[in-house]
Amino acid sequence: MTYTVGTYLAERLSQIGLKHHFAVAGDYNLVLLDQLLLNKDCEQVYCCNELNCGFSAEGYARANGAAAAVVTFNVGAFSALNAIGGAYAENLPVILISGAPNSNDYGSGHILHHTIGVPDYGYQLEIAKKLTCAAVSITSAEDAPEKIDHAIRTALREKKPAYIEISCNVSAQPCAAPGPISAVLDIRPSDQETLAAAVAAVAEFIEKHEKPAILIGSRLRAAGAEAAAVKLADALGCVVATMAAAKSFFPEDHAGYVGTYWGSASTPGVNEIFNWTDSILALAPIFNDYSTEGWTAWPKGPNVAVLDKNISKVEGHSFDNIHLTELLEALAEHFKDKPKKDATLTQYKRVHTTTITETTGSGDDKLSRADIQKTLQSLVTPETTILGETGDSWFNVVRTKLPRGARVEFEMQWGHIGWSVPAAFGYAVGAPERQTILMVGDGSFQLTAQEVAQMTRRKLPVIIFLINNAGYTIEVEIHDGPYNNIKNWDYAAVVNAFNAEDGKGKGLRATTAGELAEAVKVALDNKEGPTLIECVIPRDDCTPELISWGRHVATANARPPAK
Repeated sequence: MTYTVGTYLAERLSQIGLKHHFAVAGDYNLVLLDQLLLNKDCEQVYCCNELNCGFSAEGYARANGAAAAVVTFNVGAFSALNAIGGAYAENLPVILISGAPNSNDYGSGHILHHTIGVPDYGYQLEIAKKLTCAAVSITSAEDAPEKIDHAIRTALREKKPAYIEISCNVSAQPCAAPGPISAVLDIRPSDQETLAAAVAAVAEFIEKHEKPAILIGSRLRAAGAEAAAVKLADALGCVVATMAAAKSFFPEDHAGYVGTYWGSASTPGVNEIFNWTDSILALAPIFNDYSTEGWTAWPKGPNVAVLDKNISKVEGHSFDNIHLTELLEALAEHFKDKPKKDATLTQYKRVHTTTITETTGSGDDKLSRADIQKTLQSLVTPETTILGETGDSWFNVVRTKLPRGARVEFEMQWGHIGWSVPAAFGYAVGAPERQTILMVGDGSFQLTAQEVAQMTRRKLPVIIFLINNAGYTIEVEIHDGPYNNIKNWDYAAVVNAFNAEDGKGKGLRATTAGELAEAVKVALDNKEGPTLIECVIPRDDCTPELISWGRHVATANARPPAK
């Protein structure tokens, strides 16, 4: 067949495993969208706006490994770039594709619509370069294949977003046919000499300590090392904890798993055992002010080995150009027949007796946060994915015990409130076989609520627990003020508005424990669209972990300027 720039791009997206791409139309990308539609193996999915389009693609990448979003120039791309910043922070290969001005206008001195009114249109590309691992501009069909391949190859290798800009008059121009996809999927093996040195150094670190512990970080998925981490845990026999943003990246039914390490917000007993250990193997962690509770729970120093996606550091040594998977598998092989390093697990079992118990209601009892968390726990199966919005949803989801196979998705590095609604839409598109559950606060929901309309459009049975507690509770716990109050909505009625004449979404309101139980029955029966359950609880009904965490983060934010 004869390929155009647009059909070449569509073929590559299909070849890397994308069955869908997300889009918002604009005049600079209309011909490109036509060209993409010609490929029947990669369906076009529409979004309400470009920010949501980017976050939908980000959610799809979590389910599918990669994603693509197509927008128009400037007015579309600038909105989408916010979400692309999130994809960069969260280590997700989202390909942002933007229509661009006619190639003849470059250098002509023309002032064009959808621009800031200057004849140089290169500023969008320059901005994109700061937020992606590869950014290319295509103004001729001849060099389109190599530029498209470069952007996609780099995104897949680095697990970061990439940007492709295509002039509106070029997308339908003929170009060379794509070569084998193996060239785009090229993954180079570790440097073997460096790998051997790294294995020796980390093995020596482990052997000279009696009480090691493993800490799982959120870049473990991007490194493709989840299975390898289990092998190492099996070989060592020590305790294993996940950082909050890595919940579900290690099986919670594993014999060594003890919970979440998050300072004072840790699972009961985990902070204590990590304070008792004499060494920590931190696998692909991100230590920021949120994950360390305002720098109060930051494992560092000579007794911490940080083994990351691209570089590993242990006792003054630094090793790069090796894959974390290969390093962990080699270490597991080294220790598999040696005595277990299980002192931390033995101590944890000896002293840990505390469990979280909360009073929950029934019938006409006023609804509480504990009721919602208990209900969430009752719904989780191995086929469940929970998306937890920034806020107290984090801490409620962290408390939830997961069967093997269940997944959790947070956006804890970027932390954009409202992320979870379009991300849940994108995730459900990418993994329709899974049960997608969203926990979101009322303030966050108001930012991106429109994408529930797309859930109804595609008949996606997403279950949404919307916590109506009259404001930005996470901000209240960090620093309160009148700006944390929001205009209340009739959230259940919003779904009816989105349904219009053909939608099958359900909007329900729960103010008592009994109403929540009945609403969940409706949600489980509704297979034709989303079910939003507006859960009305008091403003101060939040987890104690949020209160403690918020206090530490507020203290970090309030540090005076250095003298």
